Amino acid sequence: MEREQVTLRRTLTLFPLILFGLAYMAPMIVFGTFGVEDQTTHGLATDAYILALIAMLFTAYSYGRMAKAYPVSGSAYTYVRKSMSSHLGFLIGWVTLLDYFFLPMVIWLIGGVYLSAEIPGVPAWVWIVLFILVTTILNIVGIRISTNVNVMMMAFQFLVIAIFIVLSVEDVLHGMGSGTIVSARPFVSSQFRFPLILAGAAIAGYSFLGFDAVTTMTEETVQPEKTVPRAILLITLVGGVIFIIATYVTQLVYPDYTKFVHADSGASEIAMQIGGHLFTAIFTAGLILAQFSSGISAQSSAARLLYAMGRDTVLPKKFFGRLNERFQTPHLNIVLVGIVGLLALCLTVETSTSFINFGAFSAFAFVNVSVIAHYFFRAGRRKTLLDVLLYFVMPVAGFLFDGWLWLNLDKNALILGAIWLACGVVYLVVLTRGFRRVPPEIHFHSTDDTIGG
Repeated sequence: MEREQVTLRRTLTLFPLILFGLAYMAPMIVFGTFGVEDQTTHGLATDAYILALIAMLFTAYSYGRMAKAYPVSGSAYTYVRKSMSSHLGFLIGWVTLLDYFFLPMVIWLIGGVYLSAEIPGVPAWVWIVLFILVTTILNIVGIRISTNVNVMMMAFQFLVIAIFIVLSVEDVLHGMGSGTIVSARPFVSSQFRFPLILAGAAIAGYSFLGFDAVTTMTEETVQPEKTVPRAILLITLVGGVIFIIATYVTQLVYPDYTKFVHADSGASEIAMQIGGHLFTAIFTAGLILAQFSSGISAQSSAARLLYAMGRDTVLPKKFFGRLNERFQTPHLNIVLVGIVGLLALCLTVETSTSFINFGAFSAFAFVNVSVIAHYFFRAGRRKTLLDVLLYFVMPVAGFLFDGWLWLNLDKNALILGAIWLACGVVYLVVLTRGFRRVPPEIHFHSTDDTIGG
């Protein structure tokens, strides 16, 4: 019996949308990558986050403009397809799939590294495999995390971040680290090298992933033309301020990046210094809780994206378009994402986050170009100086920032990303019979209507 089609209801207002974006972003992730970030920048992680925030604000502006032009789900894929080209849109969807597909792997890797640092007797691979098994089972049976639970998890994250900052400030005021709460040291030092800051900003971009996720909720948002752009900018700004404050204070209390025993779990070493075993346990619990919650959402989102592509014959329907008869979840896709997550066993945090950012920065760059194509050229919004500023100068700035960060990704990540893109081009050629046909369109808006869980 065919299931009745359900129409999405517009119930989301600004605050729940901001909460959704911040929950997806998982603010505590700033600590998850801090050690690697600090070593990459030679002790100037704060500068890297400032640069990343500037780039993300320009891009968030462009996402807001395109969400207003096309208030439907689909994000970068939809914006590029509608404003530029269906073939280019497909390729942007393909690299965005890289972001969705491999994001759970990075989340599980960071969680495993931190638990291994906290419990040295258990190797990281055990925790990674355990993360994958538990989240895969939960997603297959379709257990949802309610809004109230998400609020509690977010509250706990903010509480741990606040305690971390307070303990750090207390230590600094008692002569630890830099010995002063107001210092230029996190911004300027003899170690300053702009290429290192760029490399750090390329990693820092991972922390911002999630501000664009609210565009997938467009069709469930009240007055999306106004609400979604505001939410995108506020999520980016709030997240960026949290990251900058956290890294600034952390660098004050722990100014020597060369002293980390394990950079991948560097923040745990700082937590031990400022709060002892008790706070380290609380800190690790907060980070793991954030990672676990984010991992469930990321795996679920990736599986549903694959399902949408399978259902619309963009990917083979027999595998990717199948649902579990009992749970009404895309079980094969969920398991596939879990299997791919096992790559975390042989990758570092730096390479894996850069790999994710290959897809993210590519999508970000072309969303900026979409603004120019749609507003500046197609809609003719170039008659006044303000139009030129809003629909050409600002998106060009966003494109250049994103491209700059893209070029400064880890070399291994660029190679892996280029291979992934090449596979997409080959698949597109086959799918469209040498570009003679328009590729099938992915209809994101009905995904959650037809999937339980």
